[in-house]
Amino acid sequence: MANILSARFLCQCAYIILIVLITDAKSNVGRLPPPSCSEDLTQWVLTQELVGKTTVRVQLSLNRSLLLCGNNNDTDCCPEPLCVLETIRVSACLGNTSQASLLIQARIYAQVFPTEPVSDNKTVIPNQVYRPLGSCSCDLTVGACDVRCCCDKDCSPEALKLFQGQCLSGPFGGEVSPVPDYLCIAQSAENAPDWFPFLCVISLPENNPFLGLFYEGDTITPKPRPSFQRPVLSSPLPTHIYQQGDPIFTISDQYFTIPQNSLVGQCVDNAPVAFLKNFQAQCVTRLLSCPTGPPLQTTPTELRVQVRDGQGGVVTVDVTDKMAVDLRPFVASPVAEDGRLLCENVTLALNYKFFWKGNGLTNITLTRILGNVLSASVGLTASYSVVFLNGDALAQPNSGNPGYQVGRPVIGGIVDTLGNGTVIQRTPVNLWKPVSSGLCASEGRIVLFGENSTAGCLLPVSLQNLTQCSLLSQNVASLQRALSTATHIARNGDPDVLNLTDWLNISFVELNSNQPVGGGIGICSGIPSHRHIHVRSIVTEVVGGLPQREIQAVEVSDHVSTWKFECGGGDPCLEPTGIQTFPVTSSITFTDISINTGPPKTRFQINFTEYDCDRNDVCWPQLAFPLTRYYTGESYSLSLAKGLILVFFFIAASILGTPWKQIRQAWRSASL
Repeated sequence: MANILSARFLCQCAYIILIVLITDAKSNVGRLPPPSCSEDLTQWVLTQELVGKTTVRVQLSLNRSLLLCGNNNDTDCCPEPLCVLETIRVSACLGNTSQASLLIQARIYAQVFPTEPVSDNKTVIPNQVYRPLGSCSCDLTVGACDVRCCCDKDCSPEALKLFQGQCLSGPFGGEVSPVPDYLCIAQSAENAPDWFPFLCVISLPENNPFLGLFYEGDTITPKPRPSFQRPVLSSPLPTHIYQQGDPIFTISDQYFTIPQNSLVGQCVDNAPVAFLKNFQAQCVTRLLSCPTGPPLQTTPTELRVQVRDGQGGVVTVDVTDKMAVDLRPFVASPVAEDGRLLCENVTLALNYKFFWKGNGLTNITLTRILGNVLSASVGLTASYSVVFLNGDALAQPNSGNPGYQVGRPVIGGIVDTLGNGTVIQRTPVNLWKPVSSGLCASEGRIVLFGENSTAGCLLPVSLQNLTQCSLLSQNVASLQRALSTATHIARNGDPDVLNLTDWLNISFVELNSNQPVGGGIGICSGIPSHRHIHVRSIVTEVVGGLPQREIQAVEVSDHVSTWKFECGGGDPCLEPTGIQTFPVTSSITFTDISINTGPPKTRFQINFTEYDCDRNDVCWPQLAFPLTRYYTGESYSLSLAKGLILVFFFIAASILGTPWKQIRQAWRSASL
């Protein structure tokens, strides 16, 4: 044990003193006296270091020598090997009152040095390639003769004569004879089969499994032999080339990770990012105190990661910071309350954009959204997203090529005049998105093509607002319009912003302006609380097995409801300051327009339904299915040509075959 001891106190103390209560544990036994603040003289030196506001590091050092005494005249030495055996009490005092104490059992032995110089001699083990560790590896029994072990020294000459001609051949750990028959040198040219040169193994005779791990053989280069394959010279592939679904690597060959949702719904902080795989994740965290590390507390230096681009180069993440003005999408209650600690610059969202071309990355941009959040049991919803964009950093993501793909965002637009021309400025189509408390967020949830969904949130309304029903109806209608400001919808998944034929006008159904909006005290009717979007699309073609969908029409309609202010018993409240939340919802529905492109039904199919191929398992009209127009695996001309070739071979086989010869012989015999 070293002559330095350390201890740490977590208290506010005026001073710390050292007290040695027992100087020899072997002679002093019994109960320890209570802690005292009187300072005693000991052989220990105490040092203090302030490491925090309420933390003091205490270090004890032994102020004496640890060498053994050479003669009786030495005083500063250890008379026996167990030099120090003491119990030490360290007390932390505030004034004359002991606040805390710590008992330390010190057991220190004297330092002993060798009297003679240390030798560095090592046991030399011979080369074990042909000389095993045991001189007689078949000698397995101590003090007895092992049968057929001719090197066993326990065997008498009389015993050796019994099995002298049947000794174990080949020492374990050495060469084995004969040579295995699969080696190319095992058979001569006289008795080797014709296939042996193509299937034999080229290897040294010393390279055999009996040599074990001790053998370090040399590598030989086989002689060139005739080959049945043409050598193919290919250029070396770049390192870390990316394909769809492959993980992205950093310059240190580590996974590039972003927090993501797992299959069970929980968030994984270090989840790898896959190439060309977009995702959007939300992680809810209960803040008990201010975060001190990632992912909620990040720095631009940590986020500027160098990533391998898949072409042998490196791409650095470009970080842009934004401060969140509205914290409702991220926290449950952003209003200040007593007893909460303000956490500054908390990372609320990380939005990555990966720009790719071919099998590599061209650029990576990151938008980090920061905000000041109050701690103490606050529900924080952090969002993370990754979008892969083809081309440069100025390109915008598409939803298909050329048609829409299910699960991709619906592209909206607003007409904008640029110079002498008209251009469509892209804008998303959103639904309501509630925050953790259920209130409406300032940013909505993006509509995905082909996915019917309904979303809603709660809007706080006071009793005074319900006295002005017309104004309340106009405010709710303006909120519904602000949720999605698009006036046009892209027909395809890759629209041209300069070509107006790629865009459709959204049809808005106006509400009846003559409908009354009042209904009594605390009651308002005709509130446009629900907005419905109806999208009609068709499948225009199939590219690579994927149907390409095109939007034909979009209709937006509002539905009204009656809002009634209630207080427990069901009667309207009379206090104008009362506040109640009312639901505001939005939904979208996708409808496929079916186009019947098949041939019209014949009169036979209409009258004789038992022969209809769509209604019965047995379909006689499709007996020669590959030759009919119902077969769509190939073009009709190609399938017809293949069918005629098969018919030709069948006729040729019939003419040249045995049945035709018998017919000709019968014909000739009948004519004679």
